[in-house]
Amino acid sequence: MDLRSKVLIIGGTGYLGKRLVKASLEQGHETYVLRRPEIGVDIEKIQMLLGFKKQGARLVIGSFNDHRSLVEAVKQVDVVICAVSGVHIRSHQILLQLKLVDAIKEAGNIKRFLPSEFGTDPARMADAMEPGRVTFDDKMVVRKAIEEAGIPFTYVSANCFAGYMVGGLCQPGHILPSRESVILFGDGNKKSIFVDEDDIATYTIKTIDDPRTLNKTVYIRPPANILSQREVVELWEKLIGKELEKSSLSEQEFLNIMKDQGYAEQVGLTHYYHVFYDGCLTNFEIGDDAEEACALYPDIEYTKVEDYFKQYL
Repeated sequence: MDLRSKVLIIGGTGYLGKRLVKASLEQGHETYVLRRPEIGVDIEKIQMLLGFKKQGARLVIGSFNDHRSLVEAVKQVDVVICAVSGVHIRSHQILLQLKLVDAIKEAGNIKRFLPSEFGTDPARMADAMEPGRVTFDDKMVVRKAIEEAGIPFTYVSANCFAGYMVGGLCQPGHILPSRESVILFGDGNKKSIFVDEDDIATYTIKTIDDPRTLNKTVYIRPPANILSQREVVELWEKLIGKELEKSSLSEQEFLNIMKDQGYAEQVGLTHYYHVFYDGCLTNFEIGDDAEEACALYPDIEYTKVEDYFKQYL
């Protein structure tokens, strides 16, 4: 008898969502993907959904503008994973997720809900600077709603997405590694954590039927990928056989640059500040109320940063 949960993925055509669909199918879950009418004539998303269907996923129609359709979609599964992106627009992601929480509460059948987090743990960012703290505050509003509704949950903190951070040598606005130069944040020695997006999806799906992760935060901290910006650069230099020209951006210089940006850019840069100047991803120990994914699932062979770089050669 197959005891694996039926999974509904919301935001399945997104950057992380499509990987969650793939991982769910690969791990043998009956996988449902919400097809929102709002997609309209976005042919790429329509074709992606049809591709999921060919791979064995089931498409279920539902809209955040139609509460009843969300409830009916949720009733078909055991687990709901939300991967809807907020894209730094306050109230967008939070509003959608609060609507989803209401639907899950009414349906009353969900064994586990994984809200759209997947980055820095918002519970540890109460002292984050404005305006970037807005994203953490919003996520805590969603957490409060989940817990007040008595919905079983797992929160996933996946730290830095490799595609956004490793590819650009941790520099904002860069997604391909330079072969010439790099700007370091301060001395470049604050430790961070980098995780391949496919690995994030694999670990996330692993948690959904695991009693050890119920009502806990799961941190994804691949040991070989706990690196400073300088160490990331050195791995790239070793691969290309060339030392990059390096310059340094002091903390005050970074803050001055940030002040001259628009609101959305300031939100993103605030996150960079806390990661690369404060070391917010590695300056704490995981407590008894949380778990570490690589320790829970040592059989998963995660992608190391040095191997991730090889696609750029």
